Order: sequence, then C-alpha cells, then structure tokens
Amino acid sequence: MRSVWLIARRELVATLRSPLGFIVTALVLAIVGLLFNLRALGGGEKYSADVLAQFFYDLSGFVIVASILVSMRLIAEERQNGTIVLLLTSPVRDHQIVLGKFLGALGFMALLILITIYMPLLVMVHGKISWGHVFAGYLGNLLLASGALAVGTFGSSLARSQIVAVFVSAFLVAAMVMMWLMGRVADAPLDDIFANLALHNIHFSPFRAGKVHLRDIAYYLSVTGFFLFAATRMLEARRWR
Repeated sequence: MRSVWLIARRELVATLRSPLGFIVTALVLAIVGLLFNLRALGGGEKYSADVLAQFFYDLSGFVIVASILVSMRLIAEERQNGTIVLLLTSPVRDHQIVLGKFLGALGFMALLILITIYMPLLVMVHGKISWGHVFAGYLGNLLLASGALAVGTFGSSLARSQIVAVFVSAFLVAAMVMMWLMGRVADAPLDDIFANLALHNIHFSPFRAGKVHLRDIAYYLSVTGFFLFAATRMLEARRWR
C-alpha cells in the first residue's frame, strides 16, 4: 500500500500544480456559483431543502465533466511523454499504478467538491439547513466523481494521447449517463436494467434529496471497481506488447 499512496500523492500534487487543475477548479467554482445564485437562490421564496437539492444537482453535472478532464492525463499523459516505461519497469504492480493514480485524482476531486461548501452555508443566512442533507449531497457527488473517474481512467488506459483519452472517456461516460433514456423507451425487463445502469439519474437522485441508500453506494462502488479492474487489465496487456 505504501507504493499506492506514493503514486497517489505524486498524482495529487501534479494535478494541483498543473494549469489543468487551476482551470478546472476556477471554471467549476465560477459556473456553479453563478447557477447557485440564478437557479437555487433565485426564483422567489423556496424551502432550504429545495435550494440544496438544486445546488447538488447542478454541481453533479460539473463533477462529471471535471472528472473526465482530470482523468484524461492519468495514464495517457505517461504514455504521451514516454514516462510510462519508468512506471512499468519500477517495482510496483499494474493494479498499484492504476489505484494510486485514481486515488490521487479522487483526492483532487474531493478537494474541489469540498471547496463549494460555502454555497450551502449561504442558505443559513435566510434559512436553516439539514446537515444530514448536506452530507448526503456531498457523498453522492463524491461517489459520482469516483465512478466517472474510474471510467475516465479506463479511457485514459486505452489512448496514447490526452486528446484521444478525453474523447474516449467522454463517450463512455455519456453512454452510461444516457442509459436512463434507453430505459424510458425499452420494453420490460430491459427498461429497469438500463435505468439501473445509468450513472446519474436513478442512483444520484436520492443523494440530492438528502437520502442515502446502500444500493446506490454499492452501485457507484461497483462501477468504480469494474472500470479500475478493466484499466488494470488494459495496462497489463500493453505491458506485454
């Protein structure tokens, strides 16, 4: 585990110092802050729970986009710069490389999500908030980030450049998000299958409403584990080419 944490720390520091990290953070905070004022706080009097639900919903969309952008550099950048050889010849296993890089990216996303805490706190100026609702909303966004990052890590392992990686990852994530539409047009029992495979709709809605269900946590952890496993296998396959 020491190797995993070393790789994770290296990845987190590299992301924080990179222009990409600053740009992603600035854009997310700016746009989410604007939407918070226009959509969550605006539009007349609202219950605090409705304001929080709208805020977490708006935040979730940018969490997905930010996760795709952050994950594109995880493995593809190493291959693009030629430094992947150093990692593959180092005394660490492939799953440690994938897990370390994923945890570093997840640490960055956790910091980015946590920075937005001042927005729910603003609700307290004219109302009251439920800390259980706040916890559930942030937990949902973190799990959503975990799933999207895992998909992006897999996409990054498929590509030889960051540009290709971001398109591959965006396609995979978009396909998983849009499965809820397939669930609406498909016949039973496929409609329930597609709906429950969707990355955002049915599994994220309880979190934004302040509810935490074990089935939704299990879903996001399963998505994360599956795509990290797939990324590890892809890295192993490329090692022997």
